[in-house]
Amino acid sequence: MSREPHTRLARALTALLQDPRPVTGVQRLRGGSKKGVYRLTLDHTDTVIAYLWHSTEDYWHTGAAHSQDPADPFSHASGPHLFTAAHRALTDLGVRVPRLLAHDTTGTHHPGAIALVQDVPGPTLEELLERDPAAAAPVLDRLGAFLRTMHATTHPGFGKVHHLTTGGRPHAPSCEQTVLDRALADLDEAAARDARLHPHHARLTSALHTLAHRITPRREHVLIHGELGPDHVLVDTDGTPVLIDIEGMMFFDAEWEHSFLRLRFGEHHPRLRTRTPDPHRSALYDLAMHLSLVAGPLRLLEGDYPDRAFMLSIAEHHLARALQTTA
Repeated sequence: MSREPHTRLARALTALLQDPRPVTGVQRLRGGSKKGVYRLTLDHTDTVIAYLWHSTEDYWHTGAAHSQDPADPFSHASGPHLFTAAHRALTDLGVRVPRLLAHDTTGTHHPGAIALVQDVPGPTLEELLERDPAAAAPVLDRLGAFLRTMHATTHPGFGKVHHLTTGGRPHAPSCEQTVLDRALADLDEAAARDARLHPHHARLTSALHTLAHRITPRREHVLIHGELGPDHVLVDTDGTPVLIDIEGMMFFDAEWEHSFLRLRFGEHHPRLRTRTPDPHRSALYDLAMHLSLVAGPLRLLEGDYPDRAFMLSIAEHHLARALQTTA
């Protein structure tokens, strides 16, 4: 980043926080693919995190097309309104997120939208699990308690929090139909990019339909993060888990949350269990998750995402898992 964008960030912080101290450092943090995440240092001492939502900060925006329909629970999960709605919902439930210090959506202080939040320096739960599993155990238990609070919060509709709280409704008749439609599209997209899927396309299509047919309809949906890996959990100084990357938060099926949690937490997943799962939903959602994690990384790699080897490894792993699936 050049000096001029640094200067704009510094001016935005000064104006939004009304803090006269000079900004003495600006560092872009790793991990953000849909928004820019920067740590700003004030007067060589205090730090603040800036989130920037702008097309130039979004690798998914520059890489390929994605759904922008707010009624689609899986539409592009990026934007200040999604963030503030999710932040408000979690704060009201007592689920820890970085404190929101200020935000602006007018573009007055910086191109696009900007939010300034408390800097929770971490480590991430992923780093703590690798370094000291014993110290991570109580953090996992507290995270499990947060998830149980979230999954006890219900709504008759399903979709992103901002969409539902502003009176929106989903287009699809059910979560399972939404997942099925998305999985079929992901399968087509992944096969168009990786010829190894061609011989298995008909079998996987049949498996998806068979799994969906076994599901009993449901009328209640729970609050889920939607993409909760240990890298999306910071650990505060008192051992409290702090959830980040919350823009995709929605009311949906708990089984979708747990499909992702099983992938990302592995042997630690039992500490995060909430509701008793429907095995038929879980089977469909597991296969759909694998297909999503083939199509998504391959789509992202058509842009200029910098960590290409990492994204390719994700696609390779989930391609193998999807091909192992039978109905």
